[in-house]
Amino acid sequence: MRILMLNYEYPPLGGGASPVTKSLSEELVRQSHDVDVVTMGFKGLKQREEINGVNIYRVPCVRKEQGVCQTHEMFSYCYSASQFLPKLLKDNEYDINHTHFIIPTGIVSYLNRKKLPYIITSHGSDVPKYNPDRFGLQHRLLNPFWNRIAKSAECITSPTEYLSNLITESFEGKKCPNTIEIVPNGVYPENFDPKEKEKKILVVTRLFERKGVQYVIDAMKNITEYELVICGDGPYREQLERQIGKLGISDKVHLLGYVSEERLKYEYETASIFVLQSAAENFPVVLLEAMASGCAIITTNTTGCPEAVGDAALLVRPKSSEDVQNTMIELIENDKLRRVLGVKARKRVEENFTWKKVAQKYIEIYEMVSN
Repeated sequence: MRILMLNYEYPPLGGGASPVTKSLSEELVRQSHDVDVVTMGFKGLKQREEINGVNIYRVPCVRKEQGVCQTHEMFSYCYSASQFLPKLLKDNEYDINHTHFIIPTGIVSYLNRKKLPYIITSHGSDVPKYNPDRFGLQHRLLNPFWNRIAKSAECITSPTEYLSNLITESFEGKKCPNTIEIVPNGVYPENFDPKEKEKKILVVTRLFERKGVQYVIDAMKNITEYELVICGDGPYREQLERQIGKLGISDKVHLLGYVSEERLKYEYETASIFVLQSAAENFPVVLLEAMASGCAIITTNTTGCPEAVGDAALLVRPKSSEDVQNTMIELIENDKLRRVLGVKARKRVEENFTWKKVAQKYIEIYEMVSN
């Protein structure tokens, strides 16, 4: 099949759905399909290139930061992609358009719906009430258009039941006119080789307030022997730096910012404990990577995190330093529990969340829609 893949972000831009789109595209190529990606341009990136068999087209956009995209920057992508797509569709015959995000990317697909049918994978921030602290106003203003885009899709996919239910609740009349297929995110377990574990607790996330890193830092006040390593960057970084300084724990809390893939892999493979204390998540790839690395996982008991980890993690309440602290201490003091959870986590991703299996589920959907 020839697949058009649309996402306003694609590595090295963005996080979350960006590496998901990349991994899925490359796995589809491995399975003998052709994939063209249309994404945002950014300073220093080529307008067109082939990476690991995927043809990447980058359209002109106004974007200032690599890791964070503002609303007006997203819509600059929609404008440029809408101008670019008719020529691409004229020159190429695609079987399906796989769009990531109802808003903003779905705008482009909706405008070209008569030329090529589309499916949409929702990732969370494109659904009302998922993270109202960031996009509440935008969703209220765009709700009629959101409904039109979603209804016009041949199929909507969601990585979790949690997000699927939220999508249904967001439709006018609270009834989804589309099929919503549950297709999880994936990981390549073979890319992670758990090493001898160090006395290290790891956090990997973009630094937004809702990600809850501040609660993990606060919990470190009474943790001895173990250090906390935080990988990731974002607008909440300055507040976290001030918090670390105020608590006087800079000797055991290390805020590394953005790190290379090689360094990140090392941090995963050598960490004993991985914590994701986010208040709102869909199906975090960082959880899958930590599970593949054999970490003992602590994550929140709400939104999509429990669906990702199953019984291979310990769950805590969001926004609770006390819960995180008590659970970290439990794992630090119980060597057997740490090992058992690490083994269960690795087994869970191998059995359920490999990219090969995930891509095959998407291919079944493509064939269903295009036939």
